Amino acid sequence: MAEAVASAVIPTTAVSPSAPLPVRAVLPWAVFVGLLMVVALYFVGAEQGATAVFAGEGVHEWVHDGRHLLGFPCH
Repeated sequence: MAEAVASAVIPTTAVSPSAPLPVRAVLPWAVFVGLLMVVALYFVGAEQGATAVFAGEGVHEWVHDGRHLLGFPCH
């Protein structure tokens, strides 16, 4: 029985190379992700003091640890 299992042939399928992605398909997503990153960087790095969009300390408290992790001063 062991010989029958060991000698069994496992069928494989040929893998065809994938076609490259066109720039027109990737560009909108790259711009979207870039804008999200800029917004996140603003909230982590600059959302306090004179450049604050929102009043109060709510946003500051939500991103406080990330601010220190990325090296932004906040105290």
